[in-house]
This record gives sequence, structure tokens and C-alpha cells, in this order.
Amino acid sequence: MFNKLKKKELSELVFEGALTLGIVYLLYIGMELMFNRLVANPPMILREVPSLRRFVVVVDAFLTIYDDVFQWIAAIFAAIFTGWRLVRRYKQMQLTHILDELHYIAAGNFDHRIDANNAGSYVDVVDSINTLVESTVQAMEEERKIEQSKDELITNVSHDIRTPLTSIIGYLGLIEDKQFTSEEDALRYIHIAYTKALQMKVLVDDLFEYTKVRQPTTPLLLKTINIGNFLEQIVADYELESRKRHMEIEVIMKTSPLMIEMDVDKMARVFNNLISNALKYAHGGTWVHIEAEKIGSEVIVSVKNNGEHIPEESLQELFGRFYRVENSRSKETGGTGLGLAIAQSIVTLHGGYIYAESDEAETKFVLHLPLKQTPVAKE
Repeated sequence: MFNKLKKKELSELVFEGALTLGIVYLLYIGMELMFNRLVANPPMILREVPSLRRFVVVVDAFLTIYDDVFQWIAAIFAAIFTGWRLVRRYKQMQLTHILDELHYIAAGNFDHRIDANNAGSYVDVVDSINTLVESTVQAMEEERKIEQSKDELITNVSHDIRTPLTSIIGYLGLIEDKQFTSEEDALRYIHIAYTKALQMKVLVDDLFEYTKVRQPTTPLLLKTINIGNFLEQIVADYELESRKRHMEIEVIMKTSPLMIEMDVDKMARVFNNLISNALKYAHGGTWVHIEAEKIGSEVIVSVKNNGEHIPEESLQELFGRFYRVENSRSKETGGTGLGLAIAQSIVTLHGGYIYAESDEAETKFVLHLPLKQTPVAKE
């Protein structure tokens, strides 16, 4: 659409150039004939004003003597003037094509870009337009994803709250209508309603935590600690559960001592989630190992288990909101599906990243964390 002029426009350009050239040259010929006519048949004003007549005679003689020179000068001037007009006209056509391209993009063809190869002096303008269109399309796509994300969040929260809420209303309704045969039944209904209410509280708390840590401006209460001691304290809280599940849980420090700067409470949330998941979901597993080492300016921590491996397609979705590898697991454990999403956001706040790997031998979650936090520049 752009760069190559249409045949009609090209013919108009050639015609306009030839016309301009002819007009300029004819003006010179007309001026020469006018002076010849004034000398041969002078009007009354020239007869009454001798000085003016002498001027006309001198100019006419000058034009006659140097006729060839003036014709060349007229031709050169005509060519220069015509060239200037053609260049100006060509730029106008280029600008018209750029505007046509913009209208085409604005009509919804956001994948289209203006070709700047033959844009001439407008190449910088075209590049700027393409950059602006790309940034606008990217912003629109991000906005669309944000809106979609909000809709999914509302849908998932509504679904997860509705299930326990329905049970609470149902059992409290039985008590309200006295639909029980004994005090033991009433107490059982109350206990079920209370349990479901606790599930709702966990979901609401996790949702609040998730929305909080998703903000890049969330402040971190940083402390420099020995991560080996930190992990040992967390693991101590899971000794009883690991024995109950007949699993060995151990911290393996490949670098010791290993000091790191981090928000202790938030990172405790991360490791609690990873260790808890390893114990709950590692079906058939016999051990959970937490390994930590220093490599360069990073601390790499791996939470491993030898339980049932996670399918490849599920690995890509683990850190998504409300994602569960098996729905039955969430019913058994009461999980909200937000734990790994919260963990990922906390690790990101610390300038690190987290990923999962799984095969027949082991499943591991790997965290990369900087030894020192980069201060946030104040505006």
C-alpha cells in the first residue's frame, strides 16, 4: 500500500512536472514577445514618458542580443522550479500514504506495520509510528490479560467460597429448623459448619496475602540471617507430620555458614508452603530434602522429594492461581490453590525466581535468591 506510488499518481506527477516546466518556459517567451510588441507599437504612456520608453528599448535589445543565453537561463530556472514542485508533491503523496496506513491500522488491523524502506525523509516518523503502535498494542494486550485475570480471579473465588458457604447454610438451616434427632446430631452439624467456615477463612486470608504480595511496591522487612538456621527452624515444625507420613525430612547445607538478606516472615511462608506440599502430595515418597548452596551472588535452595512425579503439562501451570494437579487433593487437604502463586510473588519481590522440575526419580522446587537486596530508588 505504501512506498510504491500508484500508476495514476505517478502519471499525475509526470503530467504536473511537464505542465509546470511548460508554463515557466512559456512565461519567458511571453515576456520576450511582450517587449518586442512594446518596441514595435509603443502605447501612449511610452510615447509620453521617454525614459520609460528608453528602458523598454534597452531591455528588448538586451533580450534580442542575448536571446540564446536567456532561453537557457529560462529553461534551467524552469527545470529547477519544476524539480522543487515535484519533490514537494512527492512528499505530499508519501504523507498521504502514511495517513492511509494509519487509518488502516486504526480500523482494527493492529498487526499491520508501515514499511519504512522508501519513506524518504519520513523514515523517522514512520519508525516512531510503528514503535507507538507496537507499544499501544502491547499495552492493550496487557490490559486485556489483566481484565481476563480479574474475571478468572472473581470466578474462582466465587466458586471456592460458594461450596463451603452452601454447606454452612445447609447445616445451620437444619439446626434452625430443628431437623435433628439428638443433641449429638446438632453438635455434628455445628462442627461441620465450623470446619467449612475455617476453610472460607483460609481462602480469604490466602486471597488477601496473594493480592498484597502481587504489588511490586510491597515493602520488605529485610534482615541478614543464616539461612541454614532458618531452614532448620522451619523443618522442626514438620517433624510430627513427617513421622506420621513415614517420611524423612532433612536440611542439607552445601555452603555453611550461608548468610542472606531477606524478609524472614514472607520467606517462611514460601518454605512452609513448599515443605507442606512435599509432605502432602508426594504419594509413595520416603524423604524430603532441602538443599542450599551459594553460587556466585545467589543462594540456590532446592526442596526435593521422591514421591509421585508431576506431569510435564502440569509443571507449566503449577504457579497459576487456584491451580491444582488433582482436584481430589484439594478436597483432602483443604488447599486453596493460591500457595504456589503466593510463593512465586514473594520470591519475585526478593529479586529472585522459582521453578519446578519433576521426573521418575524426584520432584524439586528450585529457588534462586540474591544474597543482597538491591535498594529501591526513591523518586
